[in-house]
Amino acid sequence: MTTTALLPNTDTLFERALRALRNVGASVPRGHGVHGRTPLTGANLFELQACTADDAAAAVDAAQAAFLQWRTVLAPRRGELVRRLGELLREHKTDLADLITIEVGKIRSEALGEVQEMIDICEFAAGLSRQLYGKTIASERPGHRLAETWHPLGVVGVISAFNFPAAVWSWNTAIALVCGDTVVWKPSELTPLISLAANHLLARACGETGVPQDVHRLVLGDRGVGEQLVDNPAVALVSATGSTRMGREVGPRVAARFGRSLLELGGNNAAIVAPTADIDLATQAIVFAAAGTAGQRCTTLRRIIVHEDIAEELLDRLTAAYAKLPIGNPFDDGTLVGPLINTAAFDSMQDAITRAQGEGGSLLVGGGRRLADEAPDAAFVEPAIVRISDQNGVAREETFAPLVYVLTYSDFGEALRLHNDVPQGLSSCIFTNDQREAERFLAADGSDCGIANVNIGTSGAEIGGAFGGEKETGGGRESGSDAWRSYMRRSTNTVNYSTELALAQNVTFL
Repeated sequence: MTTTALLPNTDTLFERALRALRNVGASVPRGHGVHGRTPLTGANLFELQACTADDAAAAVDAAQAAFLQWRTVLAPRRGELVRRLGELLREHKTDLADLITIEVGKIRSEALGEVQEMIDICEFAAGLSRQLYGKTIASERPGHRLAETWHPLGVVGVISAFNFPAAVWSWNTAIALVCGDTVVWKPSELTPLISLAANHLLARACGETGVPQDVHRLVLGDRGVGEQLVDNPAVALVSATGSTRMGREVGPRVAARFGRSLLELGGNNAAIVAPTADIDLATQAIVFAAAGTAGQRCTTLRRIIVHEDIAEELLDRLTAAYAKLPIGNPFDDGTLVGPLINTAAFDSMQDAITRAQGEGGSLLVGGGRRLADEAPDAAFVEPAIVRISDQNGVAREETFAPLVYVLTYSDFGEALRLHNDVPQGLSSCIFTNDQREAERFLAADGSDCGIANVNIGTSGAEIGGAFGGEKETGGGRESGSDAWRSYMRRSTNTVNYSTELALAQNVTFL
């Protein structure tokens, strides 16, 4: 593994972040409580004013008041706001990508890709504003029409994570707005700068399309601010992205007040590599899925289940590819692996490797730290591969870092059992040229995940499909397909256009 260009210093990153914010037109609310930090050096760039619990409650009240008017605006008109947001995102794509790289450490192509995802969902949502379809249902009663209509739900509270600080917000916000909802957004404390920029562009789109600013409110702050969204009965839907641990707290609390929750939680994603697999294709896909974004995607590949006949060949190729991965400055075009979000993430990775070795696993490649002398407060790490004999220990957990475990199998049924035998159920894939295996993987008794791919890795979902997972991943669905229904309420309507009162199930009364 090689190290790329020298890291920019903290002053350079501060100036670049400030320039991006100014280009977007966003101001920085200086104060205390939230740090605008960069994982490239580990330094704080800005001290920002945190919202209080009272501020969050006031934001919800303002969004609820705005909802009472916004819900009556015709859906295509609501789509105009989101379309304008997409245009502004396209105009400031480079500035937004700069902020994502500075705050998250993503390499250039991935940061630009995240902004492109925001643009794409705005285009999708603008089209959706003319396609919020209901159903007409055959009635059992003469002279009656039975139908379903969909109506705006209310205030949507969005709690987003650091790893996709802007894209996940846009998935929720673009769809919620065209559905007639208003939004209160509590971003990760680790990514306030991109949040300020995205919020400013939406506020600008509101001003240019004549929409009240309170259809969207941003609240920066700690856990207590998020709890205001979780516990406030005026928040109709809480869409929360984060760890399974977080979901265990959020879900029951929202349910206790009979609110709705949309949970996107942990993943422990696996690839089955069958003996007929195209090894070149599988190698390329696995390296990106396991090492891309420094392993900090919920869809990152965490387990490889490879047939024993090709295990050595695949591992030889993977270890050779890992050894050449350029690690370092994510602004450098040659870099493929940037930093972990903080040193705590590095410590967690080291602990997982140590535990795996204690359980009989062997470290095949990686795991070391890079650039520690140049940036002692940053965490640049070598993506690691650990071979294990079973997954009864640490491999059942999600370690949010570029760490992948390798197991072997002899029978396809065994591979499926291993694949599904973890608590999480987000993304999955198989590499095979056997159609029967591919179809079985996609069948009801195949992969138990919300995303199941053939001959492509676990990362890189398109916005046209619904995104989400099963089991401890939470069961939520965001982005495309019919995920919009989570942001609306259904009304079943019966219209009697006859002159008789006909009761259902042939009931007679009077």
